[in-house]
Amino acid sequence: MKMADNFGMKEYMKGALLLTMAALVVKVLSAVYRVPFQNLVGDQGFYIYQQVYPFISLFVVWTSGGFAVAISKMLADAKMTTNPEGRENLITRTIFHYLTILSVLFFCILFFGADFLSHIMGDAQLAPLLQTGSFVTLFMPLLALMKGSFQAKGEMTPVAYAQVIEQIVRVGIILIGAIFIMTTSKSLYAAGNAAVFGTVIGEIAGIILLLYFSRKIRLIPGKLKTKERKWPIIKEVTILSLSVSMSSLLLLCFQLIDSFTVFSILRDNGIAEIDAMNMKGIYDRGQPLVQLGVIIASSLSLAIVPLVAYQSKKKEGRGATPFIQLTYRVSLLLGVAASIGLVIVMPYVNEMLFETNSLSSVLMVYVLQIIPLSIILTFTAILQGMNKLKLPAIILFGAIILKLIGNHLFIPNLDVLGAAIASNIGLYICAGLLMIYLKRVLKVKLAKREFYIKLGIASGSMIFSVFVIDTILHIALGSFSGRIAAVIMGGCLIGIGAFVYLTIVAKSRLLAEKEWFLVPFGRKMAAFQLLLNKKK
Repeated sequence: MKMADNFGMKEYMKGALLLTMAALVVKVLSAVYRVPFQNLVGDQGFYIYQQVYPFISLFVVWTSGGFAVAISKMLADAKMTTNPEGRENLITRTIFHYLTILSVLFFCILFFGADFLSHIMGDAQLAPLLQTGSFVTLFMPLLALMKGSFQAKGEMTPVAYAQVIEQIVRVGIILIGAIFIMTTSKSLYAAGNAAVFGTVIGEIAGIILLLYFSRKIRLIPGKLKTKERKWPIIKEVTILSLSVSMSSLLLLCFQLIDSFTVFSILRDNGIAEIDAMNMKGIYDRGQPLVQLGVIIASSLSLAIVPLVAYQSKKKEGRGATPFIQLTYRVSLLLGVAASIGLVIVMPYVNEMLFETNSLSSVLMVYVLQIIPLSIILTFTAILQGMNKLKLPAIILFGAIILKLIGNHLFIPNLDVLGAAIASNIGLYICAGLLMIYLKRVLKVKLAKREFYIKLGIASGSMIFSVFVIDTILHIALGSFSGRIAAVIMGGCLIGIGAFVYLTIVAKSRLLAEKEWFLVPFGRKMAAFQLLLNKKK
């Protein structure tokens, strides 16, 4: 029996790793495609797309992400009951009907309320984009149910393939559509509409692939004769799905608040409409940079949930505590590197990726989000694995309220810089409160003082080395400017900064060699660390 249990866990972890790798590919694609898209449509076109994006993604993330995981857990739990087949059928049918009602409700809000929503955002031309995007909601019940059913059986391959195919198709249509429209009609709103249409087609592609894998399975059972109440199932799946996806929903809620407030407040402040659109578009450049910065933390958060849940149930040994401490240290280590690294090379990165270095100071403030987000993503995942959901949800909701208040307080005086500051205040307070709560739950230190000192030395050394090399390059190259100069200068400074930071991290052994082996792509770092610390 013990062997069977071990084998089951091994297979489960293997499946979880596959799903984590697929999520990693999806997140990289999601961040990277925005750069060529912005290059094709400019800041105004980027503003148009980013205004509508959170409306559609909010429901997609909640259903295809949160609901899928909740369904898989509930179906797995149903196997332990006296009548597993009947219980599974009841859960499947109830959730499918509930999701169908939610989908129709969201579709009606987006499709029929498009004029009202676009009016609140201050741009009536966004209505057709919201209507196009509304169709994505209609596919969610089937998609969430199929993903959840496969995950409950431990069959992660179909789900992983579907996630990657969804994103590849979506990104492909977004970029091809933008190229076609910008070489023909040059209509920015049409390019935005094509980008939103790409999301709809991507979801359909994912469903077709999952239907192929599930062709021998009856997904939705027939009518059941049971007196069992359906409300507890609806309540459980709602709470579970929201708790699973709450860290992702937090960012989307921040973006939604920006969609409703930034452009309209800028325009009310007397800024010309086109200028306000461009400012919002430049401000939105920060989003893909932040997404790339938190990718490792995102992958760690996905991998840590099953591990913490499994280790927490063990009565022998230290349980999940060492894994939690390691996850915190790695997410902070990489979050600080990405955030501070981007701040010190921002003018070059801005021009290198987005053609101009406009509002680089705003983007410097924006990317400071990476540090608290790295902590929030891992901490919410850890607390989810420990089944501590209520207080983290309240803390995250509080961060959303702070962001809303902050936008109204700061944007009238500081323009888009105010929106970046409001985000940072909400996220840093949220990360701090989650840290306090997790420490109380665990009753252990997350990291020693020595760790923070060494982290400070590594960060300071990176800043100093980049500053020195930047000064030398400016003296050597003189007035060399433009995008090619930004690529050369930015590339050199990023490479030097990363090398200095990682060398000091390795030399000071911020993580032990065996700990690097548990981190995605950590084997090379462990080998580098061993080489640096080899006794001569």
